[in-house]
Amino acid sequence: MTSHQHLVIMAGGIGSRFWPMSSVERPKQFLDILGCGRTMLQLTVDRFEGIVPASNIWVVTSEHYADIVREQLPDVPADNVLLEPCMRGTAPCICYASWKIKKRDPRATIVVAPSDHNIKDVSHFGQCIGECLEFAAETDAIVTLGIKPNFPATGYGYIKADLSYSSSRKRNIYAVDSFKEKPELAVAQQYVAQPNFFWNAGIFVWSVTTIVNAFRVYAPKISSIFEGLLPYYDTPEEKSKIAELFPQCETISVDYAIMEHAEDVFVRPADFGWNDLGTWRSLHGELPHDAYNNAVVGEGVKLFESSDCMIHVAPGRKVIVQGLEGYIVVEKEDALLICKMSEEQRIGLFQKN
Repeated sequence: MTSHQHLVIMAGGIGSRFWPMSSVERPKQFLDILGCGRTMLQLTVDRFEGIVPASNIWVVTSEHYADIVREQLPDVPADNVLLEPCMRGTAPCICYASWKIKKRDPRATIVVAPSDHNIKDVSHFGQCIGECLEFAAETDAIVTLGIKPNFPATGYGYIKADLSYSSSRKRNIYAVDSFKEKPELAVAQQYVAQPNFFWNAGIFVWSVTTIVNAFRVYAPKISSIFEGLLPYYDTPEEKSKIAELFPQCETISVDYAIMEHAEDVFVRPADFGWNDLGTWRSLHGELPHDAYNNAVVGEGVKLFESSDCMIHVAPGRKVIVQGLEGYIVVEKEDALLICKMSEEQRIGLFQKN
């Protein structure tokens, strides 16, 4: 850990697929989804302990969630919580944080991570991040983590690596051949059968000089907005300037804006038990199961003649489930969801009707 290593956590999503637990008022990154006593945001910070100083942790989130972030992360400086007046995708989010960090620390090396992923092997994760930080600090490279796939996922993007070309500085960091969009099942099956395809976890490592130069070249309109705000960062005028100019940014992901165009992009293959926890089904796969493959969060739950279910209830609630197979049952305050796990992609539609 050095004073020039920084972490940027993207925490602006609304987590609509985790209804009814997740809501616009308090999305999933601010909830204890795993039932472990820590929210997803807090767990994200926890796994960077010893890698990045607390003073160098940054959170980019909606202005509506400022109080929640400060409540859950009291050790993160209040000035390091960057507030978006509207949603514009990950590219403007990262550009804003990068230019602000550059003003404070021109020698910074940055890890960018989502706030809602689960990682089981935190020790191996830290090792991988440390290698990437060292590599990014020594080069002009952009580094991303590639997760070894264990099934043909159609909900993730993929990274095709050139395994014949590894870095001379880090033998387990390889050149990226190309990025692949979320595939159809048949294509995903082809990817998984090849050793050089990895899931794109959306975790990036780069020097601040490398990333701001990449924005200048590949997303100049976005870059010009945040570079033009350099005189206002850490001043009383910053908030009003962001409110005025942030909405002018194109809505675009960093993958489309930067990663698919940049040169010197590398991937560090990894297998540390990663899951982006995007659905109730994915949470079911992360939790302990009983003898009938049921996963339960909530001490007052009793199951009878039920199997392959995901049950999540509020603390102190008593719930009895009988005769269900392959269902999601989620209870929170004044809302109750009972849905076939195979139909969970329709939860958003059910809410609207």
